[in-house]
Amino acid sequence: MTLRVRVSMSTILLSIMSLLVAAPVQAAAAAPGDVVSAQPTSVYLLPGKLLEIPVNAWHLRYRSTSATGATNTVSGTLLVPKAGYPLGTRPIIGYAFGTHGLGDQCAPSAGLSRGGEAELALVSLFLLKGYAVAMTDYEGLGTPGPHTYMVGVSQGHAVLDSVRAATRVSGAGLSASAPVGVMGYSQGGSSAAWAAQLQPSYAPELRLRGVAAGGVPADLHAVAAHLDGGQDFGLAAAAGVGLDAAYPELDLEADLNDRGRALLADAADDCVDDLGKLAGLRFADLSPVDLLNQPKWLTRLAENRLGVTAPRVPMFLYHARGDQIIPLAVGSTLRTEYCRAGVNARWTTLPAPDHVTGAVEGGPLAIEWLALRLLGLPALGNC
Repeated sequence: MTLRVRVSMSTILLSIMSLLVAAPVQAAAAAPGDVVSAQPTSVYLLPGKLLEIPVNAWHLRYRSTSATGATNTVSGTLLVPKAGYPLGTRPIIGYAFGTHGLGDQCAPSAGLSRGGEAELALVSLFLLKGYAVAMTDYEGLGTPGPHTYMVGVSQGHAVLDSVRAATRVSGAGLSASAPVGVMGYSQGGSSAAWAAQLQPSYAPELRLRGVAAGGVPADLHAVAAHLDGGQDFGLAAAAGVGLDAAYPELDLEADLNDRGRALLADAADDCVDDLGKLAGLRFADLSPVDLLNQPKWLTRLAENRLGVTAPRVPMFLYHARGDQIIPLAVGSTLRTEYCRAGVNARWTTLPAPDHVTGAVEGGPLAIEWLALRLLGLPALGNC
């Protein structure tokens, strides 16, 4: 009898052990900013010409959150100067690129790795100060799935999570308590402002010190109406494709005519320079319905309108007086709404005659303003 009990107990123990071995180990739930992969890479100023500032560089894939709250994977690039930072904890800049296009080959990371990324000139100014720079490609640009172009909520998440991911890259030497600044222009300006608005609730642990946002398309409805029929209509059409990718109920294809379906299908993998083939078109040429004023579009456009929530950090807002793509009035309205809500905002209008020149003129001003915030100096607004 005793022997039978011993055999039975041994059998039970062996069975339990086999079950434990066979049971799959449950991975911890992915958190925003978790690093999926971090591969060393090289950054080129021009094709065949490496960036002259000595940096350690990684191509990242990291977790983020879509506009509808789903977990996604976003790509980006992290640059960390090889030289030590003499003033304590090395700051981290979340840099948000302007419009690159809809196809994966247009992603900023792709441009950085082959040379010819124009915005690297501004990024280099941060690197020369000893700051690390985390640069997102945004949702669906460089990763599977369509790019949710101009969907501010998604873009803001991607920027904040790029900074989180930077602090979790092994060997980068970055601290989760590092002072953080965010900067962007155009699409990047929208992304930067959204990062500022979302940070208190989405990434409250980040020590965000200031946000510089230029040429901000704060009101997509107003910008689309302005671009309708103009030389830069392709940007408005691309934004329609981006919002449709983020919000399936918009079902853009169902509301297009045959011409519209063909044109937007052709543009779905275009880079920004290729969107000029849509110049001069109107939404009415692509659809028999008033797309901009359908309730389903008005709802989603309103959700992605900046100015409803007040950032808690100082803001540097800049805009070109001659901006032909994002009307000065759109940027000025955002400034007014932020000021009314009590934001410590600094507003600068630039003499630049067009949108692109505004990035060139305003970028160095924004970088110096952010540098002062990262040093802990107080910001003076001009509301």
